[in-house]
Amino acid sequence: MNPGQKTLGRPLSRLLIASAIAAAFPAYANDASDIEKLKAQIEELDQKLKILGRKQELVNEDVAAKQKAAPTVTASDKGFGFKSQDGQFEYRLRGLVHVDYRHFDGDAYPNAIDGFLARRIRPTFEGTVFGKYGFRFTPEFGENKGTVVDAYLDIREKPEFQIRIGKHKPFVGLERLQSGSDIKFLERSYVSNNILPNRDFGVSIFGDILDKRLNYAVGVFNGVLDGGDNTTAQDANNKKTFTGRLFATPFINDTDSSLRGLGFGIAGTTGNNSNLITGYKTPGQANNFFAYRSTVSTDGVQERWSPQAHYYKGPLGLIFEYAWVSQPIKVGSNSTTVRNNAWQLAGSWLLTGEDASFRGVKPYNRFQSGPEGGWGAFELVARAQENRIDAKVGNNTYSTTTNGYALSAKTIGLGLNWYLNEDSKFAISYDLTTLGDVTTGTVVQATKEHFLAARYQLSF
Repeated sequence: MNPGQKTLGRPLSRLLIASAIAAAFPAYANDASDIEKLKAQIEELDQKLKILGRKQELVNEDVAAKQKAAPTVTASDKGFGFKSQDGQFEYRLRGLVHVDYRHFDGDAYPNAIDGFLARRIRPTFEGTVFGKYGFRFTPEFGENKGTVVDAYLDIREKPEFQIRIGKHKPFVGLERLQSGSDIKFLERSYVSNNILPNRDFGVSIFGDILDKRLNYAVGVFNGVLDGGDNTTAQDANNKKTFTGRLFATPFINDTDSSLRGLGFGIAGTTGNNSNLITGYKTPGQANNFFAYRSTVSTDGVQERWSPQAHYYKGPLGLIFEYAWVSQPIKVGSNSTTVRNNAWQLAGSWLLTGEDASFRGVKPYNRFQSGPEGGWGAFELVARAQENRIDAKVGNNTYSTTTNGYALSAKTIGLGLNWYLNEDSKFAISYDLTTLGDVTTGTVVQATKEHFLAARYQLSF
């Protein structure tokens, strides 16, 4: 309430009293009874004014209460939405769109097709209710249209103890835990796409402890194949996969330390499933350099391990991952255990001087036309990676010579990212892949794949 409203009645009352006395004094100055009547009338008017003042106070209090309860509409790089004044309820609409042009060359896959595609079209509806219960729902309308990317519920009891239930990313791969809008290359590495799980349906318990110096996560899931993405349907068997991860950032609170951006940890999965296993793709995600025969299936407990680390200092960013998988397989009366692995080392350098981070880039000067406009941020990226398949499957029992295959793929990649602002980005990258231990066939015909791609990204 405005402080002036509290004293509104008093000056008005005094004015009325003075006016009444001034008007009545000439005619009734000598009449004591009439003066008493005037006093009574004045007191009555003063009481009515006090009542009116109090009513106005109640109106003002009611308006203030409604304003406090009214939701706040928001629009920012974190999406569009609205939330309650106390922050207990919040709903946001977010989105991610990737539009690519892809060109394949080289002698390994002469039938690879060039062209445009919508790699990702993902609207996301997410929010919070009662302060600590969250949800996220993300369908896919891009290349893999008709799928559900994320569909989970969160219980955020406190930073040290949180629960996630539904279809989500298991807390395993370091690069996989980056948003699709934050990855440096157009496609993730062999570690993410060919070995570690993509998304699965289950429950995770996770949190930050020791003043954010250590992050832990454990989970139980239906289980997916190497690089696999599960559905939201009931599992096809009773076997489950267990996941775990510890990741330390010991210097994160030391603002003056050159090691503040250092993080390292290890993650793993173990479980038994009976799904058929698929193949391993080159960086362009269009061609398998190795694929098992269609009759091969898993045959026992699968184990994955992944040591991982990142380092960020000023404009420099580095990320390293190694992944190893041990998987019993069978076909007919034949069985064996294969041990495949992959690794990646990727670096980035912001030419315009912004600070590199795991979560994305915020340009110092957003791109805009005009004399005061900026050019956004420019980032150079480079990556070396390799995926190796166990040599014991290099025969006609577990793989087919009809299509051809390779038992290793080594890739060197370079790229340039242009961030117009926090939400908009152009990217171009080139990957040269060399295949090793090649058996030629109708699909794999030689050793080299050149993959050149360009992308426009809009995320909010």
